[in-house]
Amino acid sequence: MKAFTSRNRRGFTLMETVIAIGVLAVLLTGFIIVFTPAADGIRKTISTQQADRLTSALEQELVTLRGSTETTEFKTGFNKAYTFIKESNVATEALLVYQYRGDLEAERRSDGSLEPKPSIDGKLPGEDYLVVPMARRLSDDIFIEDLAAVEGPVYLVKPTQLIYDANQLVLGEPGQIKNPKDGSAAATADAYTEAVIAFAAEFHPMPTNAAGYFTGPEFAKKFTKAKTPVFTRNLAVRR
Repeated sequence: MKAFTSRNRRGFTLMETVIAIGVLAVLLTGFIIVFTPAADGIRKTISTQQADRLTSALEQELVTLRGSTETTEFKTGFNKAYTFIKESNVATEALLVYQYRGDLEAERRSDGSLEPKPSIDGKLPGEDYLVVPMARRLSDDIFIEDLAAVEGPVYLVKPTQLIYDANQLVLGEPGQIKNPKDGSAAATADAYTEAVIAFAAEFHPMPTNAAGYFTGPEFAKKFTKAKTPVFTRNLAVRR
């Protein structure tokens, strides 16, 4: 009878293990580099329908005088639009567009807008509440109230006047409104000589809807760094 002897199978050497780990690390790094931008793009994607809805809200609210405060402060809707476009280059007067759940069961606020409805448990859309697109300035206290019922992201809007240069419309300077023909600064809406203010509106999604974010220092930092909008629309307001 033959005797059988067992042999221990040789395992991986230390060098082989190190090489395998190195190859795996390279593959993982490549995966992250390729797919992270794609994931960011998906998160930042906005449908044409949603972009149109937000743009329409901005156009409407820029020229709508809400409540006694705005009717006292602004002579016309054009005056309001002029002020909002000109002053929105600072974080404290930032222009924000969003959608919130408006309460159809409660009385309207003094400015005519719906009260926010934070909880919709057992409630029916169109009967108990309505999703309303809105544009307000950060300095408007009602904006902070609406955050409790916001649906989807809040968008920071950075408007900049479009001016003529060599017979072409180009971006002007943020925080400035100039008369298109001679390039002189229009100190007030009444000093603006044309009937239309053309402007480019950049829409930047905010990372959170938390009230503390907008009232704290992080929003001011984000406002300064916001350079790449998710979409831009060329718009105009008329007297």
